Amino acid sequence: MSENKNVKKRGSQAGFTLLEVLIAIALLAAIAGLLVSNLDRILGGGREQVAQLFVEETLETPLTAYRVNMGRYPTTEEGLDALLNKPSDEAVNWRGPYVKKLNPDPWGSQYQYRYPGEHNEATYDLWSLGPDGVESEDDIGNWAVGSSETD
Repeated sequence: MSENKNVKKRGSQAGFTLLEVLIAIALLAAIAGLLVSNLDRILGGGREQVAQLFVEETLETPLTAYRVNMGRYPTTEEGLDALLNKPSDEAVNWRGPYVKKLNPDPWGSQYQYRYPGEHNEATYDLWSLGPDGVESEDDIGNWAVGSSETD
């Protein structure tokens, strides 16, 4: 008979009380709320690095290939579109397309291009307008590291 009491006792102690379950749910909800409210800070921190990598490295090879074939970088007027589409019928040395497509920057704006550059006078300036989408202090450009290429 004493064995029967132990079985009942164990059965009544097993599991969680309603209060414990509610506390666990409240803690999970609080953690989820913190994650959702800080998601932009957690994931958005990489946007600047993506834009910096793009302007410093990703387009460097296609622009250099264009320069080797055409004898110059695309003009400001031709822009980065010259890497996708033949700039004119006179461009007989064009061997493109040099890129598959031109994606916008991480904030949805088009990357900006200028040749000859104001910051990199011997080559080109390539930059993202940054989070605010207008030319300002937060722009991310290839002049931050400088360019060692020459014409």
